[in-house]
Amino acid sequence: MSPLNMLVIADPADRYLSLLPSLGPAVTYEVTKDLARAEELAPSADIILTGVGGSAEVVKAAIAKASKLQWLHSLSAGVDHLMATHLRQSDIPVTNAKGAYSQSLGEYCLAAMLFFAKSLRRMQASQAAGKWDVFDVEMLEGRTLGILGYGDIGKAAARRAKAFDMKIIALRRRPEKSDGDNIADEIWGMDRKLELMSTCDYVLLAMPATPDTKGIVGATELRAMKPEGVIINLGRGNAIDEKSLIVALQEKWIRGAALDVFEVEPLPDGHIFYKLDNILVSAHTADHNSTWMEDSTRIFLKNFDRFINKQPLENLVDKGVGY
Repeated sequence: MSPLNMLVIADPADRYLSLLPSLGPAVTYEVTKDLARAEELAPSADIILTGVGGSAEVVKAAIAKASKLQWLHSLSAGVDHLMATHLRQSDIPVTNAKGAYSQSLGEYCLAAMLFFAKSLRRMQASQAAGKWDVFDVEMLEGRTLGILGYGDIGKAAARRAKAFDMKIIALRRRPEKSDGDNIADEIWGMDRKLELMSTCDYVLLAMPATPDTKGIVGATELRAMKPEGVIINLGRGNAIDEKSLIVALQEKWIRGAALDVFEVEPLPDGHIFYKLDNILVSAHTADHNSTWMEDSTRIFLKNFDRFINKQPLENLVDKGVGY
């Protein structure tokens, strides 16, 4: 049997690509990030592998010309750009990197909560000023973490928060999918969103990008939060109405925010988020541990073995809901 053809849309210099030779003779592949070359290779591609940080324009153009495509795998967890192509209505399986980044993001959630609970910014400022600054810090023990989007990331954060004796309330579109869950103390439907916002001390957004999640937290939700509440976004930047969040932070509706994702990335120079003293900003790097791309690639390698052996693929995207 002749080998399969695979188009890899990525920067050829990316280090994780060194794992691909382990695929063996079952596939031939070429790596490119060039639009014209991707369009040239796409018609003969049986498989498309999309890297992290690749151009959505190149990916979409390749998909449009991939008449032989049998499977597409994304090394990212987010697939909203892929769902904007004909793949959504097709029978072509789409898989992603679900689970590859969850543990790192779960740790970041804890770091963000501790950042505010222990007033680490104040400690740093006092140290820099040579000031002996004595003040009380807060405990996470006994506090409540609310989670909007109780998937792999939400559960990773919940497990770590439970180790700090926090209470966990999770919100998801289909609570019945968490039957038997032994992490969260309570799991609510989306109809109780405002109740969750007003109940919890920390609120984590860990949702995929879908039409339903865009702007899911706006002025109404931020107003409902406790004045000492902190919101953390590790899902998609457009889940929060940033204009409302800026007002909430400036006028101290809430204590603060920790953001790893934004409506526009990278943040423009001089953006107010860089200037506010009640926000923790990271440049969409909360999941960038030392092996993050290799971890994602290994999920693809495992799925490739399943594909060539005609076994059910893992991490299949539910095209109906878009993730």
